[in-house]
Amino acid sequence: MSGLKVALLGGTGVVGQRFVQMLERHPWFELTTITGRTSVGKRYRDAVNWLLGGDVPDYVRDLTIVETDLRNLKGVDLVFSALPSGEAAEIERELMSSGIPLVSNASFLRMDPIVPLVVPEVNRDHLSLIEEQERRGLGPAAASPNCTTTMIVIPLKPLHERYGIRRIDIASYQAVSGAGYPGVPSYDIIDNLIPFISGEEEKVERESKKILGRVEGNSIRQADFDVQATCVRVPVRDGHTVAVHAEFEEEVEVDEAIRILESFDPGEGIRRLPSSPERVILVRREEDRPQPRYDRLNGNGMSVTVGRVRRGANERNLLFLTHGHNTIRGAAGGAILLAELMRSEGII
Repeated sequence: MSGLKVALLGGTGVVGQRFVQMLERHPWFELTTITGRTSVGKRYRDAVNWLLGGDVPDYVRDLTIVETDLRNLKGVDLVFSALPSGEAAEIERELMSSGIPLVSNASFLRMDPIVPLVVPEVNRDHLSLIEEQERRGLGPAAASPNCTTTMIVIPLKPLHERYGIRRIDIASYQAVSGAGYPGVPSYDIIDNLIPFISGEEEKVERESKKILGRVEGNSIRQADFDVQATCVRVPVRDGHTVAVHAEFEEEVEVDEAIRILESFDPGEGIRRLPSSPERVILVRREEDRPQPRYDRLNGNGMSVTVGRVRRGANERNLLFLTHGHNTIRGAAGGAILLAELMRSEGII
């Protein structure tokens, strides 16, 4: 496929840097524009506090940061948004009205009834909502979910199809990179954990039900199971781990559930995308995995690792841990994979 010119909104933050890193030498997308709020007019190398190891990639070192304004985006074929939700609201609405394709990692559009909230391996059919955008003279625009939501819905997808979810209770153990930079003060997080992340539990509860819902006409009927979440910040740099307690409509056999997870196949259309991992779900059978240090970069950070799969309180309960890299699979990588899917389906 021919290369598309791409703009990145909010390119100097933690997630923005992951976009920059992952778009280097991308076969379909060429990053030509980076916007910012406080660094307008600076070269990228002078504006960014590079946090990902190594040096700022050569291909963006001399790009000049421009204002996050529609006038600066007219010449691009696709926009990625890594903006905070408050900053995203105005420009993302303007982009939808302009017709410039948008893939947003911000939370602003996620629960909009005509914006698909998509994890490509889970609910690619939700992209049909873009037809409703077109009828209204908007879009195309799609959103990728909260990082914790992503780690949950990928393993739940095949289990939900087989057994039918009745209820989910989750507890997440979230890395400090999810708070951005400078993020959580060291005095607060060293030798400690913080049992509250503002807005996180509500995002997980809402987004999971939208993603695992189904298309009905020009809208999404949300899944009708219950979701309860507790989200905790822990002293880990990268990688979110989530303990999942799922109650199903049907009896669950643990060995069968493991086989379902191990054999999960998102389909050839997803497997062929440049950022797709060889295996979406990796199941570890050791009693002490997954662990962030060892598992966050599985599949170049795009795989989700599941472990400790076991029977719960009764025959309809299943317990497991799921883990993934929050700024790759759960943020920049997930959004890039979504854009690749939209490109492959002719949406952009």
